[in-house]
Amino acid sequence: MRVAVISAEAVPYSKTGGLGDVAGALPKALKQVGIDAFLITPCYLQTKGEYLWHTAVDDLWVNWRGRSVRVKAFYSEANGSPTFLIDYPPLFHRDSIYGYTEDYERFAFFNHAALELITRLGGAPDIVHLNDWHCGFAAVELASRRNSDPYWRNTRTVFSIHNMAFQGGFGLGQLPSMGFTSEFARNAFSFNGYASAMKAGLEVSDTLSTVSKRYSREIQTAENGYGLDWLSRQRAGRLIGITNGVDYEVWNPASDPELPAHFSIDDLSGKLECKKALLEQFHLPMELDRPIFASITRLTSQKGVELIRQGAGDILAAGGFFIALGSGEKESEKFLQALRDHAPSRVGVYIGYNESLAHLIEAGADMFLMPSKFEPCGLNQMYSLRYGTVPIVRAVGGLDDTVQNWDAVSETGNGFKFVEYKADKLLEKIYEARFAYADKRSWAKIQRNGMSVDNSWENAARNYVDLYNWTLS
Repeated sequence: MRVAVISAEAVPYSKTGGLGDVAGALPKALKQVGIDAFLITPCYLQTKGEYLWHTAVDDLWVNWRGRSVRVKAFYSEANGSPTFLIDYPPLFHRDSIYGYTEDYERFAFFNHAALELITRLGGAPDIVHLNDWHCGFAAVELASRRNSDPYWRNTRTVFSIHNMAFQGGFGLGQLPSMGFTSEFARNAFSFNGYASAMKAGLEVSDTLSTVSKRYSREIQTAENGYGLDWLSRQRAGRLIGITNGVDYEVWNPASDPELPAHFSIDDLSGKLECKKALLEQFHLPMELDRPIFASITRLTSQKGVELIRQGAGDILAAGGFFIALGSGEKESEKFLQALRDHAPSRVGVYIGYNESLAHLIEAGADMFLMPSKFEPCGLNQMYSLRYGTVPIVRAVGGLDDTVQNWDAVSETGNGFKFVEYKADKLLEKIYEARFAYADKRSWAKIQRNGMSVDNSWENAARNYVDLYNWTLS
């Protein structure tokens, strides 16, 4: 089976969130289970030159806005699988990956270029795996070309929804200039008087997936469907949820090069050394019996930051340190800094993102907070489980699928989760966790329960292979 994965971002070439982690890891995992997989992603200004191994194609001509545009594609295997990076500086060499009024044009162009590149790389793939709204354009183009171009006749599409809240909206009047002139294309994109790339991908792709089982059900509700719940329900027969995997070659406390000491499910002693290093990193007192509550997140309403803000005083009152790594809404950034200024001996804050520090926080913290308003899958709770850092989460999306509530009687469960989106419900779980932490035997059991869970990409990849076979059947 030959599979082309197309994504707007992919680790290590680019990343703003979980999409980058998934798209970077999936092709590698597919190859490890015997699939001929390759990845296509843009080459951004932020893409490090060391990842651009050599030029694969320097004369890729793409029809765009009535003229033929010359594009270059670099080749790399820095993510462990064949990767082609579409390089077109006018659209992709910018100060940030997203956030421009013409983002829909940028990714429509990328989709055109990706499909053109595929035709230069040999035989047609059996599956083109498209990710999020950025790739809705390719779903429509492929559906249109399948009947007229023999090359694409047997190719099928899988469209993965990573976050339904972002739908790639723009004016219907822009479609013709981007090459979408047919009535079929207009109908596919049309949504409430404007165009939506997410809606197009949902409507015309052969099969659909989301990044967790629960999220596949949640997007069929008014609360989490963001106006497209009707279409999710309509296509429910072709929709499944596959929980994301974790790349244990990168996220493994027994071998993680970012850590000052290593540890495993059989020997947790190195975790204490990581805790010492984490406290030292933030110039906090070496009070090792005091638990560290940590957060690594984009500071947005989706991530439940408002609940942490409402309960910050109580978190400290629960007797713990609080360490946060993240950036986003300025009000939340200011709040974290103010909290740090208010309690400098209990709070550590890093505004921004630092991959090395993220690994140290996962290893050195005792508890990880993810009180998300919604969470399609989430990766940090799975990193936390692997690193013996107990997650405290809201029971939504992938958080509900991957975290099991601790039961002290049966000694089952690997974390703590609450249902209602309220600060007092989060605090109840924080106090429960603080109580369990005081019992060293129970705490070690919770940690080992989490570390024993297999959230590897190999399992996820095999589920995707089943999805591809279903799509082709």
